[in-house]
Amino acid sequence: MNISRLSAFVLFWALMSAHFSAASTRDVRMTPVVRTVKTVAPAVVNIHTARIVEQEINPFGTLFDDRLFRHFFGDQDLTRRFEQRSLGSGVIIDGGKNLVLTNAHVIEGASTIRVRLLDGRQFDGELVGSDPDFDLAVLHLKDARDLPQVAMGDSSDMMIGETVIAIGNPFGFGNTVTTGVVSAMGRTIETKQGTFTDFIQTDAAINPGNSGGPLMNLAGELVGINTAIYAEAEGIGFAIPIDKARRVVEELVSLGRVQAVWLGLEGQDVDERIAGYLDLPENRGMVVTQVHEPAVDRAGIRPGDVIMAVGSVEIEDRGHYLRVLRNFTLGQEVRLDVVGQGGRRTVSVKLQPFTDEKALDMADRRWGMTVEARGRDLVVARVRAGSPAQQLGLKAGDVLVKVAGNPQASVTDFARAFKRYRMANTVMLLVARDGRGYHVRLRV
Repeated sequence: MNISRLSAFVLFWALMSAHFSAASTRDVRMTPVVRTVKTVAPAVVNIHTARIVEQEINPFGTLFDDRLFRHFFGDQDLTRRFEQRSLGSGVIIDGGKNLVLTNAHVIEGASTIRVRLLDGRQFDGELVGSDPDFDLAVLHLKDARDLPQVAMGDSSDMMIGETVIAIGNPFGFGNTVTTGVVSAMGRTIETKQGTFTDFIQTDAAINPGNSGGPLMNLAGELVGINTAIYAEAEGIGFAIPIDKARRVVEELVSLGRVQAVWLGLEGQDVDERIAGYLDLPENRGMVVTQVHEPAVDRAGIRPGDVIMAVGSVEIEDRGHYLRVLRNFTLGQEVRLDVVGQGGRRTVSVKLQPFTDEKALDMADRRWGMTVEARGRDLVVARVRAGSPAQQLGLKAGDVLVKVAGNPQASVTDFARAFKRYRMANTVMLLVARDGRGYHVRLRV
């Protein structure tokens, strides 16, 4: 073999070795995380929202409520308007139906929603349904075609220590990937918005803008929706399990909302006398005072029993009991830890629908009033004789402005407020009469 042929041969093998070496190195680098991101990233979207904020011009500041102030000036336009913009993340869960899953707080109050895909396409987003109690919302992308979608996983068999991947849009940087492990399952966190249960806890970084993005397992399956970070500690993030999100999505798509549920129980807080009588170590739980649903009655729960836990969440008081129940959907079966004269026991009860009609009927019996919408206002239609409403001095025709700080503009608003505060002994109302506003306490 002459020198020129030898040189060519050596060069050929050098090039081939470099090629196979590069290919081998690339194979090693193609980890499950890389494969998952390559597969899922096209289905992760950036959500840009704009909302028109209206602020009523009230020269008296907080001395008078804005809605009361409006009574003095009739229909004059005394508002100033400005636009607020925000961003978040979402994930396409059904490419055929153009459906995107995200957090409710990402699109709350949005007047316009714009969704951008990894491939650069942008679409207007229409709100299909949203529920703040679950912090989930479903969007429909207008005029979209050939959309990717993520594969749905199963969050019920997730393992502590399992590697997970969070993808989102933190700080507006576009799709960003963080990894970590599952630290815990079934976590409960308390926020200003309420009590949220059954969270996946992870140390994968979840930054502002990640909200609504997917939490993936190494099989490339959606196992959670990133939703919150714990502000008091570093490296603690939370995601809504996909099994729970799937139930919520079904109701949002079919009904546009999540039906309110209840167990059909009324109750009061545990005091020292009750705790001593039942030999409880502390004043905690909810004492059952009334049973309304046959399913609970068949489970053997009676007035005088104390609900100590709902699922894995220990109940502090009746208010906490109501907040925890808002984490469940219709038809779910929940486990209750109950203490009574027969000792401590565990029962399972299926949740029932808590309709507006049922709530309004209970409001008439418990609070003693009915309401109706008249124009832009919600007014008291009737006050029952001898009821807490009559003892307070309410009259037919009074304008009900707020219940426990929640604005009232419709009968649905009133039914929702009653569902939340039906067990309270005292409820603060803001009532307008003859153009003057009064804060009053309804004592039940």
